[in-house]
Amino acid sequence: MPTLKHPPSVWTDGTLSLLTHGYAWLPDHMRAAADGTVRTRLLGRRTVALRGPEAVAFFYDERHVQRRAALPDPVLDTLFGQGAVHTLDGRPHRVRKAMFLRLLKDEKGIEALREHVLLRWREAVGRWRGEPEDSVVLFDETAAVLARAVCDWTGVALTAADGEQLARDCVAMVDGFATAGPRQLRARHARKRQEQALAQLIVHVREQRETAPDGTALDVVARHRDADGSVLDPHLAAVELLNIIRPTVAIAWFATFAAHALHRWPQHRGALRDDASGHLATGFAHEVRRFYPFAPFVGGLAARDLEWRGETVPEGTLLLLDLYGQHHDPQWWDHPYRFDPHRYDTGESLRPLIPQGGGDAAAGHRCPGEDITVTLLAAFVTELAALDVSVPDQDLTIPLSRIPTLPRSGFRFRLG
Repeated sequence: MPTLKHPPSVWTDGTLSLLTHGYAWLPDHMRAAADGTVRTRLLGRRTVALRGPEAVAFFYDERHVQRRAALPDPVLDTLFGQGAVHTLDGRPHRVRKAMFLRLLKDEKGIEALREHVLLRWREAVGRWRGEPEDSVVLFDETAAVLARAVCDWTGVALTAADGEQLARDCVAMVDGFATAGPRQLRARHARKRQEQALAQLIVHVREQRETAPDGTALDVVARHRDADGSVLDPHLAAVELLNIIRPTVAIAWFATFAAHALHRWPQHRGALRDDASGHLATGFAHEVRRFYPFAPFVGGLAARDLEWRGETVPEGTLLLLDLYGQHHDPQWWDHPYRFDPHRYDTGESLRPLIPQGGGDAAAGHRCPGEDITVTLLAAFVTELAALDVSVPDQDLTIPLSRIPTLPRSGFRFRLG
């Protein structure tokens, strides 16, 4: 069996280039790769990058790829937290993941969270109507709405000031995970602050000094027992509770992209206003997740010597699955740079869509909160389409060199 023997230049470290080129880094390398497989190094580690439905099945097979030790400390210290479910494999992963599936895949629970979000959103719209002379920064406001709503839903009681701080901290955690310097320092401080606060809350719940409503995330995480039968350490319980709260707040990125899409292609507004079934809003949500840049790729380590397209990938090789590139590849999408929410009218169109990972969420590492993301984003799409807004001149460019990216202005608008 041939091994991955290629000229030394193929394995040149690409870390600096990734930091410089952002989302374009891996797609550019893919276009230059004659066989559709990229071979490079990241942080000195030999790295192989893959793309396509075949690669998705390969990557999400737990016999092939492990997450333990795959995520560097800067990502764990900012985005996921040390010891998080994302770092586990095998039975420990399945037992911990079952807790998230119970909370995040329940239809009634998802609908309850949607109602909390709509209530907080409409409260915010009411405040904006009272101040028509001021333009609203949608990204900031949506993050605050989501932070308050998800805490309502999880059973975490917050003061207004605490809710604003939580929103800022969750944004900082996501904003700083893929960079160095001040953004990462802010992310680390934000995670430490929220982990300490939530760990103390977990202790108080267990000591019955605080109430956790039955069945809420606070209640379930505080009582969860891991594969070894033990309850989670308070700090680790805080990490996992934050891994419900923080991704929900991160939907603010998608909501802002949705507003950008409605501004750029306003012809969809009327149809969305008449979309009683919500079918078009869901398609619009899917297309936002495909068209706009969020996660550039996901990674894991080769669990053993693997074979990929006739070549051996040695155990311990870093494997990347190209998300952004796959979503703009004409091999799987007709006119990939055309924003078309109708392309999902058939279920088959969803097969190559993997903005939050691939495979089976119950059996593998696909994000268990994807249904929540689609439901809440579709709700935001409907609400945004119904608003009568004006969009002042501003910088709406979306720099692909920055991970994660966003319209530079955060999308400002005025009601009425």
